[in-house]
Amino acid sequence: MDDIFVGRVMSSGIVSVSPDTSVAAAAEILLEKNIGSLVVVDDDNQLQGILTSTDFVRIVRDNEPKDNSTVGDHMTEQVVTVTAQDSIRSAADKMITYDIQHLPVVDDEEGVIGMCSTTDLTSYLSDIREPSPA
Repeated sequence: MDDIFVGRVMSSGIVSVSPDTSVAAAAEILLEKNIGSLVVVDDDNQLQGILTSTDFVRIVRDNEPKDNSTVGDHMTEQVVTVTAQDSIRSAADKMITYDIQHLPVVDDEEGVIGMCSTTDLTSYLSDIREPSPA
């Protein structure tokens, strides 16, 4: 699997927000789009952070659900990323090592170009392997 690259399995229709997006608006986007994470980018599409559904559990625990905080107040700033040329094995290793489910796919010039999730990897593997007997 070292010859299968992230660019082949990543989701390219990412949804992004800015750091000053309200947490309430971010929650609405996650629910409306039925997704588990939002990439936080600046005006040049450069990665600033990531906000996941797991972060929302912490937000609700620590704050009033309808507070006026922004995505920038709660996003993870030290984001683990991959490039489209990284192998899916490398992506899977990062997910296991850092106990994460979403890896933004970045390009030095274009910024964020996609997202590789555990769902993307599972979907790919289900297409190339026969299901094991129950």
